[in-house]
Amino acid sequence: MRIVMTLLARDERDIVEQHLAFHFAAGVDLVLVTDHASGDGTQDVLARHDRDGRVRVIREPEGPFKQREWVTRMARLAATEHGADWVINGDVDEFWWPRGGSLPEVLGSIPRRYGLVQSFVRHFVPVRDDGRSFEERMTLRLASRAPINDPRSPWRPFRKVVHRAHPNAEVVEGSHSVGGTGFVPMRGWYPLEVLHFPIRTAAQLERKGALWGSAVEKFYASEEVVAGPGAAYHALAFRDSERGRSATVFDELVGTEVELERALSEGLVVEDTRLRDALRTVASDQPLEFHRPTAAEDAAFAVDAAVLGEADLVRVRRRLDELGRRVAELEARPANRLERRLRALANRVRREP
Repeated sequence: MRIVMTLLARDERDIVEQHLAFHFAAGVDLVLVTDHASGDGTQDVLARHDRDGRVRVIREPEGPFKQREWVTRMARLAATEHGADWVINGDVDEFWWPRGGSLPEVLGSIPRRYGLVQSFVRHFVPVRDDGRSFEERMTLRLASRAPINDPRSPWRPFRKVVHRAHPNAEVVEGSHSVGGTGFVPMRGWYPLEVLHFPIRTAAQLERKGALWGSAVEKFYASEEVVAGPGAAYHALAFRDSERGRSATVFDELVGTEVELERALSEGLVVEDTRLRDALRTVASDQPLEFHRPTAAEDAAFAVDAAVLGEADLVRVRRRLDELGRRVAELEARPANRLERRLRALANRVRREP
C-alpha cells in the first residue's frame, strides 16, 4: 500500500519538521507540498526532504491563495504520477493519528467498496510560550463538553476525509469532502483522529491572521455568506493583526492559570500527550507504535464523536434559516410580486370559458 499526503504550507517553520517526521514514522510514503511563497525557513526544510525523495515541492509565488485548485492538483498528481492507493489531504498543523496500528494497517482494513473515510478532528488549546517547541507545551485538548460549536470558533467540531486515489478527485476547501470519484463514503466510523494545533504562539497567530486571513476576509466579510469551519476566525485574526492586537488576543485565548485549572477540573479540557510522546519516540530513532484502543477508550471516543452529529445538525439548521431568509427577500422584491400577479392573472384567464 502506498499513502501520499498533500499539504499547503506558508511560513510554518515552527511545525513543519515535526509534521513530516511524525507522518513518515506513521506510514506516509510521500508528501506533496504546495509552498505558497514561504520566507521563514520552511522552504529550506522542504528542500532537504525533497532531496531525500520523500517530499515533492510545488512552489507558488506571492499572489492569491487558491486552496481548492492547489489541493485538487496535488490529489490528482498523487493518483496519476505517484502511484498512491490512499490520499490524505492535510494541513501542516494537523497530525493524523490512526486508532490502532499504523496508517497503512488502518487504511488497509477498509473494505474495498468504501473509498471515502472520515476522521475526527481534535483541537489542542494554546498555552503560554515558554520557549519550548509546541508539542512539548500543548498537551491539553478540548473535550466534547466544552462550548465549542460557535461559528467564529477555530475549534468547532468537524471532520475531514481520506480518499482512495483517483485521477478526477475534486477536493473542496478545507478538505472536508472529495467529489468527482463516485466513491462510497464509510459513515459512522472514525478510524483516524486529526490532532489539530491551530494556534501555537502569539507571533504565529499574527502571521496566520496577516497571511491567510486577508485571503478569506473579502469572501466572508458579508453576513450573507455561510462560512465553513474556521473561516470567520481567519477574518477575525486578520483584523486583530491589522490592529496590532495579536499578542493580546493570544493572551485572552490562553487565559490565566486559575481559568486553566478550572477548565481541567470541570472536564472542559483533558490532558493528551500522544503527539509529544510520539515525537520523542521518533527523535530517539525508535519505531513508532499505535496501541489499539481499549473498550473504555472506544466508549469515550464514541461519546466525543457524537458531538460531530450535533454540530452537523446546527450547521444544517443555520443553512436552512439562511436559505429561507434569501427566498423571502427574493419573493419580496417588486419584480417578483409583479411576476406572481401576472401568473395568477394568466391562470384565471385559462380557467374562464
